[in-house]
Amino acid sequence: MKIRDVLRDAWGRLVKTSELTEEQAEGGMTGVRQSWVESVASGLTPQALAGILQDCDRGELDAFMTLAEEMEERDPHYASVLGQRKRAVSGIKATVKPFSEDAADMAIAKWVEDNITGHDQFADLVEDLMDAVGKGFAVVEIDWSTDATGWTPRGFVWRTQRFFQFDRETGRKIRLRDDADPLDGVELRPFRFIVHTAKLKSGQAFRGGLARVVAFSWMCKAYTVKDWMAFVETYGLPLRLGKYDQAATKQDVATLFRAVANIGTDAAAVIPKHMDIEFVQNTSGNGSQPIFENLARYVDEQISKAVLGQTMTTDNGSSQAQANVHNEVRHDVATADARGITGSINRDLVIPAVLLNFGPVKGFPKVLITVEEPEDIKAKVDGVVALAGVGVTFKATEARGIVRMSDPDDDDEVFGGAPAAPEPTRKARVWFSRYGSEGDVIDDIQRDMLSDWEPVMDELMEPFMAAIAEADSYETARAALDKIDGLPSSRLIDQLVRASFTARAAGDVADG
Repeated sequence: MKIRDVLRDAWGRLVKTSELTEEQAEGGMTGVRQSWVESVASGLTPQALAGILQDCDRGELDAFMTLAEEMEERDPHYASVLGQRKRAVSGIKATVKPFSEDAADMAIAKWVEDNITGHDQFADLVEDLMDAVGKGFAVVEIDWSTDATGWTPRGFVWRTQRFFQFDRETGRKIRLRDDADPLDGVELRPFRFIVHTAKLKSGQAFRGGLARVVAFSWMCKAYTVKDWMAFVETYGLPLRLGKYDQAATKQDVATLFRAVANIGTDAAAVIPKHMDIEFVQNTSGNGSQPIFENLARYVDEQISKAVLGQTMTTDNGSSQAQANVHNEVRHDVATADARGITGSINRDLVIPAVLLNFGPVKGFPKVLITVEEPEDIKAKVDGVVALAGVGVTFKATEARGIVRMSDPDDDDEVFGGAPAAPEPTRKARVWFSRYGSEGDVIDDIQRDMLSDWEPVMDELMEPFMAAIAEADSYETARAALDKIDGLPSSRLIDQLVRASFTARAAGDVADG
């Protein structure tokens, strides 16, 4: 006997490879696993809902799981937000992390990447397992294919929760409803099913789905919308008032009544000339209309909070910036969903597939679904630009990483870089053609100021030199310097004015 024929699953049960290619949970027309079911949402009353929830508490799941599915079908808002939460995980491309860097472990990880995460139905598998969010648990049957090269999943078949029950002793083990044991059901075959339970709250899995949380609100909204439609039907059309005079006979009155009654549907009527019909717009119910709308909106908001963890992206009253921050599903909620989904896939699909194809190994690769936290790229870029403007330097690689762009190679065509210097205006070109470049103008000003610095400074220093020359001691020299009142600075001031005027004129011309 081959070692792969004596494999055991995560619970120590012996795996019979001969049974892996046989379907176990297929439905039918008769028996305890019927594919067709009657509606329980039609005419649902508070008393009936209470009975359905009580039956669910006792492990009788059929009616509750039917209701949970109908809630998605009948309420656009609930279907929308639940779909957003599912796609927040199923829309992410999964990766495979090898157990180690050894060649054998890398080869196993590559096989998992090719045959499991690369499977055409893998995204559908994730979404089917996310059905547990609404109903507490989800079961997908693996359609195995085997040949000389090994075992591969040919497909994944979602099975309705109505086909399953929980053991009577603990209420934790999922069993298949079967005619062989209608009371307790039968065990799920090892390596045949992927079972996922949503960890939304502590307790029994069949009581942990969101359908349980929103069922009562959903029913109240259904009543509200029904009453709203009745209100619109009653008060939405104007009152048709027929008038007749005292000379009208009973036949005339009957004719007028038929005309008034039929005009709402036929939009036409024939009455005697001496009678008339008046349309009176009824406004008595307008003040009550917001009651229905407000209650329906309130229920939708509570459902959004329960499903998505927030209301910003689904309900009115929020700005676009707020919605972008929340990004449909709150990040911690989506991360928890992804962690639970990958745990179930690794336990019930990856490990069995590796054992069937490679036998017992030291460790197993892991399928990962990483939910990246939404970030405000514009705010980051603006921050980098602002800091760079005050002298802070950054690595170009890290700056490009913010906008998820790679470094260009030497032979790549590139654009961007430091902004080019503005072209000089026509007046600037005339100026510089006559007097030289901008740098030449500054140099000329500098040379002009230094050309006669000695006469200028001699005039400025003459009073100081005379006072020192006449003094016979330090004290008398200091006293003479203190008596100097004003300096002959006319030539220095004239020099500075001419230089400033020339520089300002060159600047004005350069600016256009």
